[in-house]
Amino acid sequence: MRLLLIQPSTKLVQDLGTWPADTASAAALRRHPPRQLYWLSCERTELERQLPAVQSLLQQLCGTPLLDLHISDLLNAQIPSTFDYTSDYDVMLFRRLEGAAPRPHQRPPHQPAEPGHRPVGFAVFDPLLFSVHPADCPVRAQHLQRLLTPSTAPEKRSTANSRLPASSADLMLRQLDLMVDGFLSLRRDMARQMEQWQMALLNPNSRFHDWSKVLQAQLGLHQLNEICEDQRAAVQDWIDALESWPEENETAERRARELLRVRSRDVLEHIERVSHHVHRMEQSAEAALQMHFSAQSNRANDIMRTLTTLTAIFLPLNLIAAVFGMNFDVLPLVHAEDGFWWAMGAMALIGAALLVFFLRRRYIERDSLLGENT
Repeated sequence: MRLLLIQPSTKLVQDLGTWPADTASAAALRRHPPRQLYWLSCERTELERQLPAVQSLLQQLCGTPLLDLHISDLLNAQIPSTFDYTSDYDVMLFRRLEGAAPRPHQRPPHQPAEPGHRPVGFAVFDPLLFSVHPADCPVRAQHLQRLLTPSTAPEKRSTANSRLPASSADLMLRQLDLMVDGFLSLRRDMARQMEQWQMALLNPNSRFHDWSKVLQAQLGLHQLNEICEDQRAAVQDWIDALESWPEENETAERRARELLRVRSRDVLEHIERVSHHVHRMEQSAEAALQMHFSAQSNRANDIMRTLTTLTAIFLPLNLIAAVFGMNFDVLPLVHAEDGFWWAMGAMALIGAALLVFFLRRRYIERDSLLGENT
């Protein structure tokens, strides 16, 4: 477990190290100035092992421990995104969307990243944010590095992300925004793979064999859509709870409250954007499949039309050959010296006339005869 002391007024972040700490570090927690913020972060397995120490620290700094129901929610690795609150703290469970374990340079070629769906839990107290992450969570590592690395930008050019969070809720919203934005790299990989599948599906000169991967991608997109719906509902519940908070009297506190509303709406807008991209990729995959089957059906129709037309051309020729193949002694042109050439000429003339007739009526295309559409 990692404990940070954030002082927005002095723009300082102090790393208090791992927790449970020694007696001297624990005593230093009671000598803190006002208007500061603690961030206690841990992995889910660490919370299981150090639960009494966590409850003791929350009792010491916040005056109340976590309820057993919320502890079970934070330890549940399969819980969907949800929001709950009490009179002392708020609880946000949020499933992240960034890619799973393999990095882009470690994946096999032409294989998209598989989304990770492990939840991250937040308990938002007034003086402290307690976050529970899965093992090797990149969101936790990136945000710790961002807070502990001093900013080299001038104050006038510092962005909102470079400023320290003003409250525990602000710190939580920044991590939620970071988790939602992590979908962008996954979206690019999946969109690139979807384009490759579309080109392969619409290529008439090749056979498509990756049906299992297409089905797996469709199931993954459907699962992402469900996760986005849960995320949207959880953030909307948070926004509704935020609106019910009592109004602040001081100007700085009202400004901080308005900043929380802006960040909350920004996170909600990012989730809706992700949901829109997922829905659009689902439609693209479905459209590619429908176009593939339509192209295959049109190709089969063209083949059958070509074969039918050729059969119609050879029917009168077969009739002429059958008439001259009858076992009669007296037949026209049978005993003539040039009878064979008259029969061949008549058959060639009839076949050419039928071919020209079918071409002009567009019963058969020139490309079909040359094999350019197959």
